Amino acid sequence: MGIVKIGDQLHEDIRKASSVMVRSINAQAEYWIKVGMLAEANPIMTFSEIMSEQMKQADVDVRKVIGG
Repeated sequence: MGIVKIGDQLHEDIRKASSVMVRSINAQAEYWIKVGMLAEANPIMTFSEIMSEQMKQADVDVRKVIGG
């Protein structure tokens, strides 16, 4: 584990988002970093496509989760 230095405003934005998303501040930052890396690696994919692919890779059937 390492320390990543970020600006005060970004830290505040992460803190606010983490409360909405019911994640720790570290988990929210980690999520945004992962999504950013995936977006850079797959520039033609939309956010929804990236999330759908990640769910498939994790063997999550979203239709079953939402009852559809």
